[in-house]
Amino acid sequence: MPSSGEPVVVYTDGACLRNPGPGGWAWAVSEEWYRSGFEPKTTNQRMELFAVIQAVEAFPGHVRIVSDSTYVVNCFKNKWYLAWRANGWRNAQKKPVANRDLWEPLVEEVVDRRPGEIELAWVKGHAGVPMNELADLLATEAARLQRLSWAEPSSQGR
Repeated sequence: MPSSGEPVVVYTDGACLRNPGPGGWAWAVSEEWYRSGFEPKTTNQRMELFAVIQAVEAFPGHVRIVSDSTYVVNCFKNKWYLAWRANGWRNAQKKPVANRDLWEPLVEEVVDRRPGEIELAWVKGHAGVPMNELADLLATEAARLQRLSWAEPSSQGR
């Protein structure tokens, strides 16, 4: 765990074998601390969002989520959620916001319940960043195998 005041850094990723199709999500802090899961029929964007939601739920304190999804990161960076909320969860084209069922609770958690505790940062995908590559591998494996996977650091030696 990071020292006091330092956020836990968590890499997230989502994958979909066809879009829509079998999907997987993952978050990873290290090779020894990760979780992944699956959905039988979903989209890549939903899995990207679900990975972030799972990471936020897993870490109640200060957390920095690192994602290769501009869809997720730009929502908070560019504050898209402000217009969505003001327009009754409709986008600029006056159509319902896609994936509202995931966006609404995530925005509520990040913006309303835990302001300043959850940071989101973007990383280029498939660029050799080891933790991003691990999250991608875990999400892709979860999509392909349709199974859960997890590892937690041992409490021995603490």
